[in-house]
Amino acid sequence: MPKLSPFDKTLLEQTLRKQQGIVSRRQATACAMTPKAISHRIRPDGPWQTVLPGIYVNGGGRLTDAQRAVAAFLYAGRAIAITGSAALSWHAMPVKRGDFVDVLVPLHNKRCDAGFVRLRRTTIMPGVFYRDGVVSYVPVDRAIADAARRLTDMSEIRDLVALSVQRGEVEIWQLQREVEAGQVAGTARLRVALAEVAEGVRSSAEADLRSIIKQSRLPTPMYNPRLLIDKEFLAMPDAWWPEAGVAAEVDSRAWHLSPRDWERTLARHDRMTAHGILVLHFPPRRLRQAPREVGREIGAALAASKGPIPSIVTIPAT
Repeated sequence: MPKLSPFDKTLLEQTLRKQQGIVSRRQATACAMTPKAISHRIRPDGPWQTVLPGIYVNGGGRLTDAQRAVAAFLYAGRAIAITGSAALSWHAMPVKRGDFVDVLVPLHNKRCDAGFVRLRRTTIMPGVFYRDGVVSYVPVDRAIADAARRLTDMSEIRDLVALSVQRGEVEIWQLQREVEAGQVAGTARLRVALAEVAEGVRSSAEADLRSIIKQSRLPTPMYNPRLLIDKEFLAMPDAWWPEAGVAAEVDSRAWHLSPRDWERTLARHDRMTAHGILVLHFPPRRLRQAPREVGREIGAALAASKGPIPSIVTIPAT
């Protein structure tokens, strides 16, 4: 084996430790590693693997999310920040692990997309940055707006927006500001989702219910209002027709977080029916597979109504 030139092992170890075991060719060269030394490390049975052009990981196995973020950030060169689903995951939002890491870069960046990295050129800088080691992340509102531009499934966009607002991660006005400030292209679905959430819709299944109500030309209900009896909280139905005393609920075990939450749903049903409310339950699958039938059932319930229930006070969703 040929003798390799000495290099700054201490600096290299510090760099690897700070960067989740990721190092760029430029950084390795800064540690006085020669091209021959680098080639020796990235040989087929060597200690390093090439994960992106000029980017290496010390060791093997599947990259963690943190390693992917560092590798993408280093590859981008003059990166601004990581955005999209990778940034949402870093913010602890429950999103699917995407195939790509989106990195904001200046317009004049000459790098091309590679592997799992997508470079997104922009002139609109995030107002805030979140730093984690060598990587910067955009705030939640910018990450949602950028992620939504890449999504084509309306239900995914609805769930993303509704969940982030419910969790208190972002306000609707912040998302609207991001939409207005950024590129118009790719925001049509996001604008629809924002309008729905502003009206009180909390999930894609509730949005399906809302669409059925509109398409069936039924009276517009109140979405997610608070119902009170003698100033005491009674329930918060998904859709509520106060003039008819009819409520509609979207039931899904997948939407509820635990069996205990499911039990609370049943208890809420019992409380509402005990006070004379007619409660209709629809699983998400039925909303999508039999929308006309659902619309007819709601219409029949409203037609059979005996009118409002005077003892119930309704407070609109805010």
